[in-house]
Amino acid sequence: MSTLPRSNALRRTLEDGDVALGVLESTYSPTLVEFYGELGLDFVWIDLEHAGPSPWDGERMADLLRAADVSGTELLVRLPEPDPGMVRKALDAGVRNLFVSRIETAAEVRQAVRASRFRYDGDAGRRGFAAPRASRWGTTDDYAASEDEEIVVGVTIENPTAVGNLDEILDVPDLGFVFAGPLDLAVSTGHPGEPTHDDVEELVEEIRTRALEADVPLGGLGFGMDDVNEKADSGYQILNLGSTTGALQGTVQSWLDDFSG
Repeated sequence: MSTLPRSNALRRTLEDGDVALGVLESTYSPTLVEFYGELGLDFVWIDLEHAGPSPWDGERMADLLRAADVSGTELLVRLPEPDPGMVRKALDAGVRNLFVSRIETAAEVRQAVRASRFRYDGDAGRRGFAAPRASRWGTTDDYAASEDEEIVVGVTIENPTAVGNLDEILDVPDLGFVFAGPLDLAVSTGHPGEPTHDDVEELVEEIRTRALEADVPLGGLGFGMDDVNEKADSGYQILNLGSTTGALQGTVQSWLDDFSG
């Protein structure tokens, strides 16, 4: 008995030129991942760089992925560094959409993307062949070819060195998207906590312009819905609306502020 290959709704959205909306699930709860899917979000961002489970914890990742599968959303998983073994581990657990932090050069990007493929740029890839959860434990038809068609690997552009190398980065074959990171750009330019500083906004706009010119999908953070709508109109295709903890803080604080007792 065999099963059909996995499909990736986020990849289809990017290929169609549409916009995907998501939320950072900052409590790492399968229940909330499932709930966000029921609410109609295109993706749920799982950040393994700054918090959460170890990026090597395939069992925790599988639980989050099952919750996403139930409600028809996609996980967008952020890895802390371009480690090929880490890329392979996440994909074998069943992740379809990755983005990698702490990159500076096209060589680092190419290393991460090549680790996600069985065949890459007309040559052998560096994905390991086994029978993990991603292959439905070996039951998927034409697993190698279908995986290479469904996986999306992007990178965060979060420092001036990466911006300086952006043309070469955007030219890496099968790069799924670039994600403009204003919070980390603020740190790396000497303005921590100031994502709207002129120096930061200048770099973010450079990332946006060059990504659109290269026809590489662009992702970013939304700072309120006016900003989200403006960014969608200006070419962003992956937009994060906020976080679980941020939404809870805003709602609970509004309740406390309105209490008249």
